[in-house]
Formats: sequence, structure tokens, C-alpha cells
Amino acid sequence: MNEKTDKVSMGQDSSSDIALIEVLSGPTGSRRKRRLSWYYAPSFLLLWVALFYAIVLPLYNRLPDRVTVADEAFKPGQFVGERAQRQLLDFDRIGPKVVGSIANEVTTVAFLVNEAEKIRAEMRSDLYELEVDVQAPSGGYVFVDMVNMYQGIQNVVVKLSAKSSQSESYLLLNSHFDSKPSSPGSGDDGTMVVVMLEVLRQMAISETPFEHPIVFLFNGAEENPLQGSHGFITQHEWAQFVKAFINLEVGGSGGRELLFQSGPNSPWLMKYYRQHALHPFATTMAEEIFQSGILPSDSDFRIFRDYGNVPGLDIAQVSNGYVYHTVFDTFEAVPGGSVQNTGENILALVRAYTNATEMHNPEEHDEGHAVFFDFLGLFFVYYTETTGIILNCVIAVLSLVLVGVSLWRMARVSEVTAGQMSIWFAIILGLHVVGFLLCLGLPLLMAVMFDAGDRSLTYFSNNWLVIGLYICPAVIGLVLPLTLYYTLKPNSQLSHAYHLHISLHAHCVILAILAIVLTAVSLRTPYLCLLSMIFYSAALLINLLSTLHERGYYWAITVQCLQLLPFCYFCYLFYMFLVIFFPVLGRNNSGTNPDLIIALFCALCTFFALGFVAQFINMFRWPKLILLGLGVVTFIFCMIAVSEVGFPYRPKTNVMRVNFLHTRRVFYEFDGSVSHSDSGYYFDYQDRRELNPLKDSPTVNLTGLVRVEPDCEKYVMCGIPCFYYSWCSQRTRAGWLPRETEVVMPGVELKFALLGRTVSEANRTIRFDYELSGPPHMNVFVQPLGGAKVEDWSFVRTMLDEPEKFSAPYQIFFSYGKDDSPLQFHIELSKSDGDFASPSLELGIVGHYVSYDYERDPEARQFIKDFPDYVHVMEWPSIFKRYIY
Repeated sequence: MNEKTDKVSMGQDSSSDIALIEVLSGPTGSRRKRRLSWYYAPSFLLLWVALFYAIVLPLYNRLPDRVTVADEAFKPGQFVGERAQRQLLDFDRIGPKVVGSIANEVTTVAFLVNEAEKIRAEMRSDLYELEVDVQAPSGGYVFVDMVNMYQGIQNVVVKLSAKSSQSESYLLLNSHFDSKPSSPGSGDDGTMVVVMLEVLRQMAISETPFEHPIVFLFNGAEENPLQGSHGFITQHEWAQFVKAFINLEVGGSGGRELLFQSGPNSPWLMKYYRQHALHPFATTMAEEIFQSGILPSDSDFRIFRDYGNVPGLDIAQVSNGYVYHTVFDTFEAVPGGSVQNTGENILALVRAYTNATEMHNPEEHDEGHAVFFDFLGLFFVYYTETTGIILNCVIAVLSLVLVGVSLWRMARVSEVTAGQMSIWFAIILGLHVVGFLLCLGLPLLMAVMFDAGDRSLTYFSNNWLVIGLYICPAVIGLVLPLTLYYTLKPNSQLSHAYHLHISLHAHCVILAILAIVLTAVSLRTPYLCLLSMIFYSAALLINLLSTLHERGYYWAITVQCLQLLPFCYFCYLFYMFLVIFFPVLGRNNSGTNPDLIIALFCALCTFFALGFVAQFINMFRWPKLILLGLGVVTFIFCMIAVSEVGFPYRPKTNVMRVNFLHTRRVFYEFDGSVSHSDSGYYFDYQDRRELNPLKDSPTVNLTGLVRVEPDCEKYVMCGIPCFYYSWCSQRTRAGWLPRETEVVMPGVELKFALLGRTVSEANRTIRFDYELSGPPHMNVFVQPLGGAKVEDWSFVRTMLDEPEKFSAPYQIFFSYGKDDSPLQFHIELSKSDGDFASPSLELGIVGHYVSYDYERDPEARQFIKDFPDYVHVMEWPSIFKRYIY
């Protein structure tokens, strides 16, 4: 190829085969530009897209065939998915299971006890013992920033042990059977309930006894939140013997179950997971993201870890989060393959852990955290955090050494000094850093612009929109600085092949620096950098040891071949996060821009999956034209996103969540008089758009809707009946829609009485004694007035003992199951002047009539009915009473 080749117009290009041969095999040390024709670029980019759809998606969605009851005789000892699904159908027919409701406290408890007795009848009674206990604990603890109290909630606890066993080390399996109002909870957490029942059955009929007893905890108050697990681990007689646990949750309905938390400090749990899980699906990155608080969720894992000091695994199905906590979380939404997949994994893990020698003294096997991940569901990798630190640092240093050797070879072949090569590399490295920042910045800018135009969540139903909205801008940002550099300031002393190779070296150096820095701040997620460096360094080593390093673009073949595996893995990993976060951000409150999170995930996916691939755009002629084409794709997708296609919500499948309470409020003054009384609808906004999509609705009348923020200075907790901590933390952004007619309170009356008032002039304190009774969910909001300070109360003292962490107004959340006896409590205040003739205490007393045991009044029912079919409403009546003492 001569110099004229690079100037020939598109219509005058030589044949593709000759061009490709010339490009790959140019003379050693050639300074001439040799690039492929621009029209090969779309095929090159589409190749990687095809790999995603041909390899990543099928492996991600792969599920085993369901084992039927008829198959059981031919597959002894296997998890029978069909039987579990039959139980799930019965569970689904019970309907919503709210704590305190008949469905939860009577019907579901009876269902579980009955299923346990059926298993007892089938059990090998010569080998095993089975005990069933219905626990009704009462207690309390501080959860986030509220006192979380419970009374007479119910857990169904089953213990299975081998008669030959002398072990006092128990394995705990936990799931919950309660649900959110309106949701039958077949996914969350009915799927895991029936998985546990079938695992219990298989273990009870097994001909091979196991060593360690198993406790199956079906807890009846997880949604409250996490009360059932706290009641068990702090009060049940079997809790003291629990040495490890598996917590089973569902964050949607179906799909594979993700291991997203482990430990703490028990890598041996990961060892058994690697050896025995039939369908591994796990990542350390999920653990660190979940524990960061980005997700608006928590699990019983926290309770067992913090209050039981027990290590374990937190496992959850994460697909189809759109139906999570909605009326659409039904039996029909749970695929049989998902039940089978989870059941096979959990049964295998239970068999392994119940015979693990580490169960005797798990403390002796604490070796720090673990780094873990599965590779496309094909196999599982784990190692200790200490090993991870060593690997990250060693591979980073080796990668830097190989890059240095490669640059030295380039300088020698190109007949330039090491100093010149170092300067050129520094320039390219700096530009690649700019590209990295643009890779992150351009998608984030898109997110900010769409949010500013009230167009957030456009991808909520049509997830493919993120390709044009965020991934294409990320690719442009990653490549653009070096493309401009190669175009505007060509270097005739280095071949273009070397220029391109140096840009990949720059990416490797950035990964090495990231790995070292992130490892230094005690993160385990740098294993992503480790994987990327390993495959690139392997390709670089092969090229250096062979003659490919100096043979034009031939080195690129090795690089791209070895990039296939990391590309597939990173796409698989970040696709999983998008599957989780797409629906989650439809219920992540209105205070944050959800598009920023999606944009960040897409940018990181681009950086890791395409970091060593995207720069090959510069191997083609006219790379600016290629980037312009990606920009056109982005523009087209933007136009689609702002059309009707980008409207986030769809009936049944991708619903808009609207939470509101039809509320009656009564405000009592210091003298006992009523200063204000009204009724209305209190809205706790679930997504960024709040109620804006409904303001032009022909059916829903939102006239008069206002924010409650102006009332926050006048009344405790803004004068609204916020349910628990997550609602109250967003109270200033809440909405209030007045209602002319009074909301009718159903069922049991909310009663609040002052039992006594005791003043101690010597201590300058006053004590108030109260009694509270009402529906199964109630709140007490406490706000000292006039310089008063809460010195003591009958609730958990943690908030009072840590004033630097907690401040007024204090929130007490109280719920009960089968025990509806009144709550008696006291509050003791102090004042420096000892003057209690003026107001010293403001209380907000709230009653929530959550379950459908309580009827909604006709006007509320009509208001609910007026919402469009793409809206899912979670609602209930509530009453708020404000008192001043």
C-alpha cells in the first residue's frame, strides 16, 4: 500500500480482502497510516452487539426445566418444582397478608402449620425428629432512625434434626410470609416460602441423615420492617444454637436468585457455595452496592448479622421488579423454572452446610470478607479479601511492567528515544483520562437534561432506549479525545498501529491505578479491574513473546480475541444491575434523579466492557464520521424518548406507583381545645415525576394538591401520618390533597389517654404516663417544646443515649399481630427552668388501618377507581391526632 491509498475516495477503495491484508501486515516500523475503510466500522460495532444477544442474554436468562411430581420417582432426592408451585397457588389464594390481618395471623399461619404436619406424615420418623412452634414475640429495637416496636407478631418455626445427631450447631433458613397491602406476595416472599417447604420435605424424607439440625423460620412480620426475624433471633430458644443462616428474599418475581450479601468474615460459606450451588449467580459488587444504601430496601440479613452475630448468605430473586409490592405479584407472575432454579440451589446448599465441619466453631474460620462472582452462570469464583488485595496489586504492577516493555519495544523499532516515547505516552494517557471523564460525564449530562425537562424514567418500560441515550454517548466520550488527537496532530514518527496500541496501554494504566486506589479504600469491587487487566496483559504478553507486536495491526487480533470473555462478563454483570435498577427507580422517591444511576451504570459498563474495544474505531478511516453516526443514533433515540414511546408506564407490566393515605387530622392545643380538623389525601411520592403525569388526567381530580412543607414548622412531623422511617424521611416533599367530606375511620377506634402527670421540682422533670390502643399499625411522634429535653421513656433508649446521631422529632413505630392489648408508655422531660406550666411536649398519635379487614369509605373507593389503569395504588385510611402537654 502506498501513500495514495489513504487519500482515495470511498468509491475508489481497493477490494476488502487486499485492504485487510495490507492493513494487518504492513512493513515493520512503517510510519504510514493504514486503516480499514470506514464502512467496516458498523459491522465491527454490531459484532459486539451480536455477542451480547447471542451469548450474554441466553446465559443470563437460562433456567432449568421444572421437575414434576410424576418425575419424582425417577429423580429421587431432587427438588420437585411442581409441588412447590401447587403450594404457591394455595398461598396466592389467601390474598394480601398484612401484619395484624386475619389473612396473616390466622389463615397463613394455619396453612404453614398444616404443610409442616403433612411433611411430618411423610418423614422418615426412624431417622428424623420434627418440631413445630408458633412463636408470638414482643420487643423493639432502633431501625435506621425510628424505634421499631412489635407485640404478639407470629413466626412459624420448624426444626428438623437427625436422631443420630449430637450437634448443637443449627443452620437457619429464613423467609417471610407477610406482604404489603394489596399484594398477595406470591413473589415476595411466597416463592421462598414454598421453596423452604419443599427443601424441608426433601430433607425429611432423605435416606441419608445430616449432622447439624435445621431451623426453618417462616417469619410473619418482615414488611413492618424486619420485626419477625428480630423476634426470633433475640428471643426464641433455638436462636442461641444458630451458627449460620440463609436468608431468602425476592425483589421482583422470577428469574435466577442472586447471592448479594455474605458473611460477615466467613469465606467458608463461599467455599461451600462454589462447590455445591448448581446454578451460581453472585457478585461482590452487588453486596457493596446494597450495603451502601442506594437501594430503597433492606432484608433480614441485617437482623441476623447485627443482633445474632451470625454469618450467612442473603439470596434474592431479582427479575421483574415491576410487580414487586403490587397487586400483580401473583402466582401467574412466577415462572416454574425460577422456583426450580432456586430450589435446586438451596437444597444443595442445605445438604452441604448441614454436614460442614466449620459449623461446629464458625468463629475459628473467620478470615475476613470474601471476593466472589459467577462467570456467566457457568462457574463460581471466590477468594478472601486478603488474597484479593495481593492479586489486585500484583496484577496491576505486572500490567504496568508489560506496558513499559511494550513502549520500550515500540521506541526501539520506531527509532525514537525513550524520553520521546514517554512524552507521547503521557499525552495519550492524559487524553484517555479525559475520555474516561467524558465517558462518565456525557451520559450523566444526558440524565440531567432529561430530568430538567421532566422526562426522567423514559426507559422504564422500553429499556432499550438506554442504548442511544447513555451507551452511545459513553462510547463517544471514551473515544473522542484520542480521535481528535490522531486527526488534528498526527505523529509521523510512529505508525498508526503503534498509536492505537498505546491508547490501549493507557486504558490498562488507568485500570491499574483504579485497582490500587479502590483496594486502598477497602473496596472489593476492584476485581473488575483485575479481570480486565488479566486478559489484556495476557494478550500483550503473547504479542511481546511472538512477532505480532511489531507486525502492523496483527496484535489487535490477539487483543480482541481475549476481550471476548471480559466483554461478555461485564455486559452480563451490568445488565443484571440494570434489570434490578430499572424497576427500583420507579419507587425510589422523588428527591433524587433516577436517570443519574442508570446513566452511571451504562457508563461504567461501557468503560469496562468496551474500554479495550472502542478505541478500535480509530483503526478505520474517518473515525470522526463514525462518532458522528453514533451521535445521530443518540439524537434519534432522544426524539423517540420524548415521544409517547418514552412515557414510562404501562398497565399491569410497568405501573406507576401511587401511595396515599385517606387521612383525618385533629389538632388539640395545650388547653385541650381543637384548633384545626380536616380530611384529605396524604401522598408519599414514589418516583421522580411525583403526580405530574396525572395532572392532565380526565378522571383524577387533583385540584388543590399542595406540598406539606409549610406545615413542617407548625406541627410535629409536618402534621401527616407518615408510616415509617422511609416515609417520614421524605415528609417535606409529600403532597396533601384536601377533601371536603370527613374520612370515615373503619373498625377499631384509635384511643389515646393521659394516665398520669408527675412533676419533680427537685429534678426539674415531668413524667407523663399514657395508654394507646387502636389498629395493628400505629405511630407515636415525639417533639419536646420550650427548651425541654427527653430524659427517659419506656421505649428503647438508644435514641436518647446517642444524641449526636438521633434528634427530635422522634418516631416510634408500633405494630401488633395477635395480641391487641393497649400499649402503655411514659415520657420523662426536663427543663432548665423547671417551668412546666407552658407547653413542654408535642405528640403526634397515628392509627393506620392498613389491611382489607378495614373497609374504605365510598368516596375513597371512588377516588381509587378514578386512577388510570397504568397506576397501581397502595392506600389505606389513617388518622392523625396532635396533642400538646
